[in-house]
Amino acid sequence: MLKNMARTGLALIVIFALGLFFGLLTYRWYQGRSVSGFSGPALLQKVQTLSQFVTVKYTLEKVVEYEDAKWYGDSRVLLVAHGVVKAGIDLSQLAPGDVQISGKSICMILPRARITDVYLDDRQTQIVDHTTGVLRVFDKDLEQTARRQAVDELRLAASQNGIMKDAAEKGQSELKILLYQLGFTNVSLQSK
Repeated sequence: MLKNMARTGLALIVIFALGLFFGLLTYRWYQGRSVSGFSGPALLQKVQTLSQFVTVKYTLEKVVEYEDAKWYGDSRVLLVAHGVVKAGIDLSQLAPGDVQISGKSICMILPRARITDVYLDDRQTQIVDHTTGVLRVFDKDLEQTARRQAVDELRLAASQNGIMKDAAEKGQSELKILLYQLGFTNVSLQSK
């Protein structure tokens, strides 16, 4: 019994030592690897495949009142809009001159961050009040017009709250991590 335990212990030590040896060998190979295999155009093509790199998502609520006033009566919709605004960097806009590689250093000039998507969450958006004047006929398009207005107001609110700045900072941070993982040691990212 004691012999079996000793053999098992010895086998575990040998397996551990081999794992350590191959791990260190792989680490040294990876560290010695050069990123010079990347050219500006090749890396540009790889990065452009990310296309719309969405980095920030805001969830906002906005109360929107839309009124259609006519001389013969008013129609009004009061909507509590719950929406999502996404922003990021459109990497497909990178041009060949925007990526410069020298050894293990890379400099990229990124497009400005922009809002990529704005939409209402229909499950949480509610019509609070819908009134139609006495001489008016119910206008079924009034709600859709209020929803379009809500989307525009959510876009504006997100812009005023700094979504583009947040998207640019987060995008640069994520791209730096990616480029460091590719083996670059000096990474410089700037916005146009």
